[in-house]
Amino acid sequence: MRVVLIGFRGTGKTETGRLLSRLTSVPFLDTDALIEASAGMTIHDIFRREGEEGFRAREREVIRALPPGEAVIGTGGGVILDPANVAALRKGSTMVLLEADEAVIEKRIAASTRPPLTTLPLREEIHELLELRRPHYAAAADFRIDTSLKSPNEVVLAIRKFLHDGTVPLQARKSLVQFFAGSGIPESEVAEARILTDVDLWDPRTCLYGIVGYPATQSRSPALFNRLFRQYGITSHYLRFQDPDLLRILRLAEEIDIRGLSVTIPFKQEIIPTLTDVELHADAIGAVNTVVWCGSRCFGYNTDWIGIREPLSDHRGEKAVILGAGGAAAAAVYALQSLDMEVTILNRTVEKAASLAERFDCAYGPSSAFDRLNPAVVVNATSIGMEPELKSPLQKHQLRSSMTVFDLVYTPPETPLIRIARNSGCQTIPGTEMFVRQAAAQFRHFTGIAPSLELVRSAME
Repeated sequence: MRVVLIGFRGTGKTETGRLLSRLTSVPFLDTDALIEASAGMTIHDIFRREGEEGFRAREREVIRALPPGEAVIGTGGGVILDPANVAALRKGSTMVLLEADEAVIEKRIAASTRPPLTTLPLREEIHELLELRRPHYAAAADFRIDTSLKSPNEVVLAIRKFLHDGTVPLQARKSLVQFFAGSGIPESEVAEARILTDVDLWDPRTCLYGIVGYPATQSRSPALFNRLFRQYGITSHYLRFQDPDLLRILRLAEEIDIRGLSVTIPFKQEIIPTLTDVELHADAIGAVNTVVWCGSRCFGYNTDWIGIREPLSDHRGEKAVILGAGGAAAAAVYALQSLDMEVTILNRTVEKAASLAERFDCAYGPSSAFDRLNPAVVVNATSIGMEPELKSPLQKHQLRSSMTVFDLVYTPPETPLIRIARNSGCQTIPGTEMFVRQAAAQFRHFTGIAPSLELVRSAME
């Protein structure tokens, strides 16, 4: 057993850790105590002499040097802000988040000698730091307990019950397998899902994730994320949810205590009203492609725009055309405008292009207007080129060698548009590049870990 306790100050990590250690007869390691021992001074003195930056550097070193094997590990409140810390802590561990109401936290830490992290009054500092850290806690946690009204003994018993029983009842897992069998996903994945109902093979600590869409069979996310989970030693499994009824999927997701979902067509807008927290970027784009649950909170993000922006970062200020006016196009407009590009939206249905252009205050027109624009950057945000519709939205005579052509379609890896653009001498960016970058960002929201792009690419092979 290896359990890592995370959470804000005053949520009971140290006392819980000591009790759990005694109950299970495994060592208790407190990272703050280890930092003080290695530094030869108190946390207060480290902050006074070296500031928070110096403390965080020492914290990284201590976490990197934690011994392997069975242990209960208590951590500092801000440890989850560093993805490298989370990667080191998560390997082979169960991450338990302890939470408490702000008023309870204030009462518990009011007499603490730990230095403040802001110039705000204590209650305001607690609120501000919690708002900043909540998404990071949600990402890093496998299991959550509210300690506001629980004694340390009750918290320890809840952790032990989770380790033994998990949070996904057998009947819910059976219902899940029945859903998969009738959803049209590959039989190999249905067979793999049947492991969830095998009492000898099922690990109750397993956290479930998945992709939701209709269709969803074209997505490469299940294979990718399951490989990444194995790479980082995380006890989780990623599934494929294909159904035309989003609410049906969400009801099933609640029954199986799902931790996170990737969201694809046609649900990126429909899912927003079901969320409690929508990040700034997703709100501006009007679409969510990543959802993370933690207790009563449900966080929505958009990582598509990151996958579009990063490969085009060297094209700041250039003239761009976006083909399409759906959810992917909205993410593309948002990404390109963040690079100060002059954007024009072209679509077969001009009214849709006009509606999207009005939201982002940019130009628009019909698809036939492409030849008059001569853009430096072209982004295909339509589904044209996706299997089985193997066509190109543009013809060879419409392209110039000075253009950069980015096709957001990634199945197949080389679309007809990418092939034509490459043969025309254009710089090309395949949709797999967008997928890799948005998936890396999505994995961080799911787990708190920031995988390298090289690792994500290799996991796709």
